[in-house]
Amino acid sequence: MALTIESLLWLILSWACLILAVVALLKCMTRNSDLFFARGKRTKQFWLGMTGGACALCVLGFFPTPFSLLMPLAGACMAAVYLADVDPEVRA
Repeated sequence: MALTIESLLWLILSWACLILAVVALLKCMTRNSDLFFARGKRTKQFWLGMTGGACALCVLGFFPTPFSLLMPLAGACMAAVYLADVDPEVRA
């Protein structure tokens, strides 16, 4: 029973990380690329790559691999950096 609860909690956490990464990617796609340069942040293409990579890591976390526990958390951290630091600066 404990293993079932642990698996369910991990599945919920993985979905939450994926949703966070997708939100960061969608917000990055809608921002003006000139504002990234004007605010002293890296380019829009860099952040699209980072948030896209975060989405990929979160999706790969659903497959059983030795690192499947860390991949959604790493993706969520990448997305959280964009949402907490970059997005407020480049919001029009």
